[in-house]
Amino acid sequence: MSPASMDRRRALRAAGLLALGAPLAACGSTATDRHAAEPGTTHGSSPAPAGSATGNGPPGTTTPTAPALALPPEVVRGSADRPAVALTFHGQGSPAQAEAVLAELDNGGARATVLAVGSWLAANPTIATRILDAGHELGNHTQNHGPISQMSAAQAYAEIDACAQVLRRLTGTIGAWFRPSQTQYSTAGIREQAQKVGYPTCLSYDLDSLDYTDPGPAAVVHNVTSAARNGSIVSLHFGHAGTVEAVPQILAGLAARGLRPVTMTDLMRG
Repeated sequence: MSPASMDRRRALRAAGLLALGAPLAACGSTATDRHAAEPGTTHGSSPAPAGSATGNGPPGTTTPTAPALALPPEVVRGSADRPAVALTFHGQGSPAQAEAVLAELDNGGARATVLAVGSWLAANPTIATRILDAGHELGNHTQNHGPISQMSAAQAYAEIDACAQVLRRLTGTIGAWFRPSQTQYSTAGIREQAQKVGYPTCLSYDLDSLDYTDPGPAAVVHNVTSAARNGSIVSLHFGHAGTVEAVPQILAGLAARGLRPVTMTDLMRG
């Protein structure tokens, strides 16, 4: 595959539009990195008709368009009709520990969604390619991981937009997903600013692993595997040694329950 084709695959994966192993469409095909919002729903529905080009690619380019998912302004969990879960990682902390988590996911054949802090991603730019080339998704978790619910509208916008620009520079797209920092749920004000940047949907979760409290790998494994169910969105973090140790056991525990870890886009397509 040519370098240009590889770059295009990475951009599509960053936008949540290309599953691992999926064939790359011909150069004339189009795909989008936006989602249409559908208030009053809590999980994804069938793909909507193709939208228009978003223009979220690097300067001088146009991001292709493709079918978008019909999603609510905030997603907390996926459909209970399908035995799949989404492991979502807050991207921050030691790059070596992040690589170790990614290696464990690779070994277990699992796909995940990484919500990266923009300043962290800018300081460790090669990890963006590492994440996307492994078939994972990459999204926005603000630029500096401050308490966004306490920020003014202008400050919140700046935090979301700055991270989006890092993502666009490194991957060619702002990504499909935005998760607010230091809060599980978004507010109307946060959602308004996220939509201005280009994220119609804020990504929450229904299962907190509590790994950021460093309770030890056994506790992290128990927190996830005892509570995971069809459609669960699990909150995990890079930068914690206990999480690295817990991931193989989490994958084994989910498999024992018949639950498959998939990216957020795959979860919402179900």
